[in-house]
Amino acid sequence: MGLPAAGIMTSNFVSAAELMARTLGAEGYRFVVVEHPISSASPEDLTERARRAVDECVEILCGRRL
Repeated sequence: MGLPAAGIMTSNFVSAAELMARTLGAEGYRFVVVEHPISSASPEDLTERARRAVDECVEILCGRRL
């Protein structure tokens, strides 16, 4: 559709995401990885993970490194 998108997943799902990208013909597809687990992380830790994820999403969506 031509719309920029950024996938976000936890570290436990990286191999599955890479396999799915390869299977769909998008080997090397960039996505954002946040540390697993999410459910037991403190609010402060989640806030920091989210900040890093936003920066990485901007890099992917804008096609550049910050």
